[in-house]
Amino acid sequence: MPVRTRYDLGGRGMSFSDRDGKIWMDGELIDWREAKVHLLTHTLHYGSGVFEGVRAYDCGHLGTCIFRLTEHTKRLFSSAKIMHMSIPFSHKEINEAHRAVVRENHLTEAYIRPLVFYGSEGMGLRAENLKVHVGIAAWHWPNYLAPEAMINGLKVRTSSYCKHHVNSSMCKAKACGNYLNSMLALKEALDAGCDEAMLLDTEGFVAEGSAENFFMVRDGVIYTPDLTSCLDGITRNTVFILAEDLGMQVREKRITRDEVYICDEAFFTGTAAEVMPIREYDSRIIGSGMRGPIAERLQKSYVELVRGGGKQKYREWLVPVAT
Repeated sequence: MPVRTRYDLGGRGMSFSDRDGKIWMDGELIDWREAKVHLLTHTLHYGSGVFEGVRAYDCGHLGTCIFRLTEHTKRLFSSAKIMHMSIPFSHKEINEAHRAVVRENHLTEAYIRPLVFYGSEGMGLRAENLKVHVGIAAWHWPNYLAPEAMINGLKVRTSSYCKHHVNSSMCKAKACGNYLNSMLALKEALDAGCDEAMLLDTEGFVAEGSAENFFMVRDGVIYTPDLTSCLDGITRNTVFILAEDLGMQVREKRITRDEVYICDEAFFTGTAAEVMPIREYDSRIIGSGMRGPIAERLQKSYVELVRGGGKQKYREWLVPVAT
């Protein structure tokens, strides 16, 4: 039986459009229910937008802090640049808006979703003379996956859908339209009784999950696919740094499916998933069939870090929400 552990990003059955609270839209905080767009909004039709997924954690004596906000905002601007979109706000203004939506909605822990999108000034593929809008929402965050999955791991299958080729879609942009590929892959995996999909690149090498970067361990060495067709994950980068602190070696290389079948451990990483073990891949049990020792150490270090208990040198990664 599949774990069936995904939540609707904190929705819990509630409509995301019908809530109390504030959303930051184009420079001002407005009532949650008034954060609306027109039917003919260009991004709604063509997927011509970019976004981020950011998390705020309760960091004890430090208060509520947003993890690696600077890096998320930098990637948001990079994604926009790749997609020919010019964000009409500075990095500082976007960072402050993230803090404001968490603070004004009285959240101690939160998922934050900034979205950059085109308006309704015109339709068609030329995408000319369109206003660029920015909205940022934050809401209470339960675990993306059930707590037991953090120990027991996920059941994963190879998707029949390939990851985008680097010249068919801009893989380094966290672009809205890119995620249709991920949605199809995940739906296929769930329908097959699995918890997550593994997408291969167009040459047949392992790329990533539907919304996560992938790592495997063999003979004490951690391997991860290079970034040719993968998103440059911020959690992925964090794991590189934590692994180095723990005396572990991480190598980037092309990885085949059969290498994963016989690896000692495997896990996904992402802002939502954090460090999530894989127990089974394509009906092959991975390692002991649950979280391995390296994944456990990285998972523990990551959770400690994002909640304010990591090394002092990483304290700049925690941006306090309070003014």
